[in-house]
Amino acid sequence: MAWTDERVELLKRYWSEGLSASQIAGKMGGVTRNAVIGKVHRLGLSGRATPAQPKRGCDIGAAPAVVNEPAAPRTFDLEAAEADFIAPTSIDDGDFMTVATMKRNSCKWPVGDPASDDFHFCGDSTGPGKPYCAYHASLAFQPSQRRVEQASTTTARVPGHRRIAG
Repeated sequence: MAWTDERVELLKRYWSEGLSASQIAGKMGGVTRNAVIGKVHRLGLSGRATPAQPKRGCDIGAAPAVVNEPAAPRTFDLEAAEADFIAPTSIDDGDFMTVATMKRNSCKWPVGDPASDDFHFCGDSTGPGKPYCAYHASLAFQPSQRRVEQASTTTARVPGHRRIAG
C-alpha cells in the first residue's frame, strides 16, 4: 500500500488527535501498526506526551519516613577481659622442646625459624587430645568470619576473651 497525500493527511490528523498507532491502523485499514509508526517517524511528527495514568487503589498517603537510630556504642570490661585472657607459659631459654623431646600432651606450636638452630616448640602442657596449649589454641583456632560478625552485634570481642552464656 502506497502512502498517498490523502492518507498522509489523514495520518497527521489522527496523530494530532492523540490516537495510538494501533487505532490509526485500524481506522485507515490496509496498514499495520508498525507501518504507521514508521511513517510518523519519517514525517518527523512530534512525539506526544502521554497523559499521566490515574493511580489505582485508594490514596493512603506517603509512608512514614524510617529513621535509623544510631546503635549504642559497644563497650566491654577490660579488666574482665584481661582476667579471662590466658597468657602463655614461658620456657627457660635453655629448655627448648624439640621434636625428639616432645611429649604426648605438650604444645606443638612452632617457635622461631625452622632453618635456625634455636627453632623449638612451645612445649607447654595441653588438654587430652589437644595439639596446643590454651594460649596457642586461642591463636590457632579463630572463629569463622560469619560467627565473628554475629557475635560483634551483641558484644565486643577481645582476643582471648571468652563469653559466658547466661
